[in-house]
Amino acid sequence: MQPSGLPALFAALALASPAMAEDLAEDADSNAIVVMGAHSDYRQVSTATATKTDTPLIDVPQTVTVLNRERLDDQAVAQLGEALRYVPGVVLSSGEGNRDQIVLRGQPSTADFYLDGLRDDAQYYRPLYNTERIEVLKGANAMIFGRGGGGGVINRVSKVAVFGESRGTLAGSIDTFGAWSLSGDVSQPLSDDVALRLNGTHEEFNNHRDYYRGHFTGIAPTLGARLGADTALQLGYENAEDSRVADRGIPSLNGAPISGYDHTFFGNPRVNQSLVKAHIARARLNHSFSDSLSANFTAQYATYDKYYANVVPGSATAASVTLTGYDNGVQRRNRIAQGNLVWKGEAFGLRHTLLTGFEYSDQSTDSTRSDMRFTSSTGALVASVSVPLAQQLAIPVVSFTAPTTASTSQVRTLSGYVQDQIEIGEHVQVVAGLRHDDFRITSRNLINGFAASRSDRKWSPRLGLILKPQANLSIYASYAKGFLPQSGDQFTVLAANTMTLDPEAFRSLEAGVKWDVNSGLSLTTALFQIDRSNTRVSDPANPGFFLVSGKSRVRGFEATGNGRIMPDWQLSLGWSHQTGEILSAITSGSSLIPAGRKLDKLPEDQVSLWSRYDVSGNLGLGLGLIHQSSQFATISNAVRLPAFARVDTAVFYDVSKTFALQLNLENVTGTRYYPSANSDTNIAPAKPFNARLTARMKF
Repeated sequence: MQPSGLPALFAALALASPAMAEDLAEDADSNAIVVMGAHSDYRQVSTATATKTDTPLIDVPQTVTVLNRERLDDQAVAQLGEALRYVPGVVLSSGEGNRDQIVLRGQPSTADFYLDGLRDDAQYYRPLYNTERIEVLKGANAMIFGRGGGGGVINRVSKVAVFGESRGTLAGSIDTFGAWSLSGDVSQPLSDDVALRLNGTHEEFNNHRDYYRGHFTGIAPTLGARLGADTALQLGYENAEDSRVADRGIPSLNGAPISGYDHTFFGNPRVNQSLVKAHIARARLNHSFSDSLSANFTAQYATYDKYYANVVPGSATAASVTLTGYDNGVQRRNRIAQGNLVWKGEAFGLRHTLLTGFEYSDQSTDSTRSDMRFTSSTGALVASVSVPLAQQLAIPVVSFTAPTTASTSQVRTLSGYVQDQIEIGEHVQVVAGLRHDDFRITSRNLINGFAASRSDRKWSPRLGLILKPQANLSIYASYAKGFLPQSGDQFTVLAANTMTLDPEAFRSLEAGVKWDVNSGLSLTTALFQIDRSNTRVSDPANPGFFLVSGKSRVRGFEATGNGRIMPDWQLSLGWSHQTGEILSAITSGSSLIPAGRKLDKLPEDQVSLWSRYDVSGNLGLGLGLIHQSSQFATISNAVRLPAFARVDTAVFYDVSKTFALQLNLENVTGTRYYPSANSDTNIAPAKPFNARLTARMKF
């Protein structure tokens, strides 16, 4: 599908009869197997994340994409990155083969991830077995979330305990490459006011890449309690363990991914390992003082223990490739407390939803890194080695030096914010908010003893105007600002050459239209611009390091449609068109990035479509399409990842009221493509054709 054909398709969706949605409730298949709490269709009506108040999406002055549990199940995705491939405006980085990393509206990040509205910023792969839905909130979000989030944030909403009914699901899947998983989701009331829910999974990884293996085990109990008519408590815990081969992908040659080596592992499978253990505990207390006044308080304590080591491919010729390597260990502790007070009422003749709140976070990080040494033919230890290109590389014996970098750091943030959602008559709404962050980082370089601290106090405003000619149509414009201190989004250590720099600043402008065509279908269009000053970009000559620029700019357009266009036909459709460039030259030593250089990992066009049609009461068909135009691997603009289109299909069959089968066919045409990269010499080849069979049982 070409982007030029999308306006006609959106117009066709808009003409869908409102009467089609009136019978959705009675036409919905009562025998369908869905995870508990899932919505009956793909459309999400409201969110409490974008404003910290329960607000209809049509009244949120920014683009929000929601992937609910039913859609995640239909697409048979188990990890966050797999789900985000279908979200326009989100581009995946390969994350060095050991973590989630995204580029959202041209802004790269390893840390703009949230769990139930609280920061979940460690570098790891996020599972979805305990996720009710994924929310992608685009544009600058500092007023709600604080530092970072210049292009948007990703929030996972966890499953919670269900009162009054015993129920559960068991699911198992296996795919063409031998990867398999088992999962369970059980809810059991312990009394009228207490309920327990338990989610667990075990996954074994495998794919088309030589030597790639791994596994994930997770368990997540949740306890819910109603402490009277007006008070509710949710307690949750997750224990996650992830072990996998750290695959850095393939190098490039002559400005493109090297040809003929999509299966070749450019590493040592005994050395390239990523190990993560995460423990996340949280509590949320909700209380209603009256019909107009409510409060909530959330606390989270999380620990992340991670180690990874890797041989890393570098520059390549037609006959050889250069290899280097290192290992890295990180221990992180996050302590977060957040409280909100919400008042809904009338004042000065206007209706208000007034939010006031605070957030305190304390994050400590210990990090070490050692460089790899290769044993040369003479027995000497060398930092890099050139080996002949082959389908299986002959890699010399490796060892590691004593730590070359080691640091300890602490980040403390105290934030306060206020927001008012004002209804001026029936046709005008204003969303105005202001947040103040008192941010302090202290760190010590344990190798050279350099100790430093930095404090920043920043205001983050947000202003949105919404015009509603009718209840199901909104025309909005918004302005927001955000910031990110100059020590990287992981805040591991301050350096003498960056600690005095002003924080990066983000300014987001967006205007759009949201239309709830009927009770089952929503359409959204948006124009946006994001300006980023004091921009940090990856140094193409030194992967893992950064250069500082005066400013970059991204401009774009997005259009999405989501919901039911017929009682038996669901559709999610998206298109984004984006351009981005450096506005002022960057110089650092011998490196020069001139003004006009295009931003990397920013394809001009992205198209996604996912559709499900229920042929009968127990048979459904699915069709998916992802198109992405070409993109540069890094800011060097020296290596380009080609454009691609991928087609997916699915068949859903309910054998009975309690048992269902599902077959997902991914990349049906076997397209050879490269969806992501970490650098010019670390490019991820996509899977060829893959079939995944899933069985679900409800009880």
